[in-house]
Order: sequence, then structure tokens, then C-alpha cells
Amino acid sequence: MRAACLKHALGRVKSRGGRTLRRPTFLSFAFVAFLAFLIPPAAGAFEVGEAVAGGKTALGFRYRLETVSQDGIDEDALASTARARLTWNSAESESVTFGIETDYSLILGIEDFNSTTNGKTRYPVVADPDGFDLNQAFVKFRQDNLTFTVGRQRINHGTQRFMGGVAYRNNEQTYDGVRIQSAAGALNLDYAYVHNINRIFGPDDGAQPGDWYGNSHALRASMETAPGHTLAGYAYLWDLENDNGPANANSTYGLEYVGAFDPLTITAAVSNQSDYGDNPVSYDAMHYLIQGDIRLEGVSITVAHEVVGSDDGAAQFRFPAATLHKFQGWTDKFLIAPVTGVRDTWFSVTGKVGVATVTGVFHDFRADSGGADYGQELGLSITYPVRDNLSLLFKISSYSADEFATDTTKAWLMFDWRW
Repeated sequence: MRAACLKHALGRVKSRGGRTLRRPTFLSFAFVAFLAFLIPPAAGAFEVGEAVAGGKTALGFRYRLETVSQDGIDEDALASTARARLTWNSAESESVTFGIETDYSLILGIEDFNSTTNGKTRYPVVADPDGFDLNQAFVKFRQDNLTFTVGRQRINHGTQRFMGGVAYRNNEQTYDGVRIQSAAGALNLDYAYVHNINRIFGPDDGAQPGDWYGNSHALRASMETAPGHTLAGYAYLWDLENDNGPANANSTYGLEYVGAFDPLTITAAVSNQSDYGDNPVSYDAMHYLIQGDIRLEGVSITVAHEVVGSDDGAAQFRFPAATLHKFQGWTDKFLIAPVTGVRDTWFSVTGKVGVATVTGVFHDFRADSGGADYGQELGLSITYPVRDNLSLLFKISSYSADEFATDTTKAWLMFDWRW
């Protein structure tokens, strides 16, 4: 009880207006500030003053207009949101670097949507709450082939199917913890101890918690077994403690193979997941993926079949720290699969129209257990580079329900500036 109270005190602070804002835990800002005193002896001849003087600042601003039309909800959502980002990184040395990144998510005029914190539940969800957040605050130590990063940091593993940043949403998901990366020949090891997941629903708690505290471990090891062929193994132990965290606590072990057979690339993965930590449900489920990517002149074609398994309809395979918007359709109907699981057969075609990149995608969703036909989804994405530091994105996706959820159409118009 005492430890839990201390953890809560370290993780939250009240603003003058009384709002509860997320602040970094002891493994992020406070710990990084303490480690700053240790940098001079660790850096040797590299002076902190030189690191600061040689540091670089980057600015970013992203505007997005998002609409959602969902059967069963009378009002359509219309969200006009933006994210302003300030990033500063010290000059790099052979041994130590450090950095900080802040985000401010804001509403620009139109707030006809359920952000999960604003209480507007008569509208569909657009998970972009407003508020200020410390996105990163870290110190990184390097020695030979070993890198050690402490603090709040961005961690993206592989395709981000199991661990990622959900960068499409305004409040990026980052991690408070310790990360160790090692490269030895063809073998790469990446281990992270995670004390807190700073989720996209923050900085305030709402219908979803803004943070998931716990004692979690993430390990990914990969090796190039031959030119163009990579084998990876991974283990994710999510021990989550607060709010809806325990229902998402699980342990996952798996293997992934990527092989290039010009012009075809094959990806195959298999994973097993079971309950872990304080999860109140005992279950065992599998995940499978087989995917082929063909690159022809100016066109890329992907055909895939992914199974998010079910334990005989009692519980489903879950991805609590994944970048879920990348997978199983852009309408986000399967962020958490039904307890009967999901079999997703899909294909996409990507090509150039002038300088624009155009992608079309189709998904067919069925149950892993019970044989239900969930529905289908069509999506179209167009990315147009206006200039080197400015891009325009238009995206639309429509889910046609059969035996799961309701018809839903989402559309996005987004501008992204970077300096």
C-alpha cells in the first residue's frame, strides 16, 4: 500500500487549475536529472557544456481533421486537433547523449468528438485528448557495442506489432524504464524493463487510464542467418497494475522470420500468449502471420493472413503495447479482438501517382472460434509531399459489419510540418 502511494505521488502532479497532469516517474525526468550529475565522469573528456552547446533543437506541428460516422451513435464526430512538438538532443559523443521532447495536443475550434476525457460520449471516439506531456527525457550511455538508455523514451520493436509508439495519435506512447541494446556480429539484442507505459489516452485519466504502471519486461533478439534472411525471437511480459491494466497483463513468446526472394519478401510469425501478473482470467491463445510482399516496377503488392487466436471463445490474444492502428484495419474495430478471436485476410496495393503515394487496402474479418463472418473493410490513403518539411495526408476507411460491431466510416486530412 505504501509503495503504491509513493508510485502514484511520483507519477502525477496537480496543475494550478486543478487538472491532474502526467509527469514522468522516477525512471524518467527525476531520475534523468539525477543522472545528469553522473555524466561528467562517465563522459570522460566529453564536457557537458560542449554537449549542451552542440545540441540541436527540432520543431514540429501537425494538424488533423478527422471525421467518424458510426451506426448506433446518432451524432457523427468531427475533430479539429493539432500537436506541437519541441525536441532537443545534446551533441553526440562516443559515450553519452541525452535529450528531451515535449508535446502539446490541442483542439482547434471543433470539438464534436469523444476524446475519452472530455465527456462527450454522444459522439464516436477520436482518441486525441488535449494537454501538455513530456514525451521523452532520457540519458543514453554507449560503450563499444552496448547501449544503455535510462528514462522516458521511444521504443519501437520490429513492425510494432507487440511494442510501439502509436505515433499516428497526437499523444505518442512512450515508456519509462531502462533499455539495453547490444550488437555482436549478426546478433542484435534489445531488452527493456518498463515501469510505466505513457499511453495515448493521457495526460489525464478518462474512460481509459493515461498510464499503466507495473513491472514489465520486453526482449527481442534478431539475427541475420543469411543475406536477406532474418530470424527473430521475442518475449513480452506485461505485468500491469492499475485500472484496466490487469485484464491486459499477459506473457507472450514468439518467433518471426523475414526472407527476401527478389522480388518477393516473405514474413512468417507465430506466438503463444497466456495470462500473467494479476490477470484475473486464465487462458492460452496463439497468434499467426503469413505475409508476402511483391515489389514490381513502381508498384508494391501485399497479401497476408493473420490470426489473432482465441482460447475456445473464453479469451483472446491481446497486444497491450502495440501500435494497433497499423494492423487489422484503419477503422480500429479490432484494437481488442473479440473473445472469439480474429482471422484477418487482407491485401494492399501501393503505387505512385506523380509524386503522391497511393495505397488501397481490403480486409476480410472472420472469427477464429465459432466461424462468424465479422465483416469487411476498404481503405484508401494518399500521401503528398508538398516540400521537404511539409507533407499532406488524406485517408479514408469504411468497415461494413456483418456479425460484429457496426458500420463505421472514418476519414482524415492531415498536414505535417517539421523544422
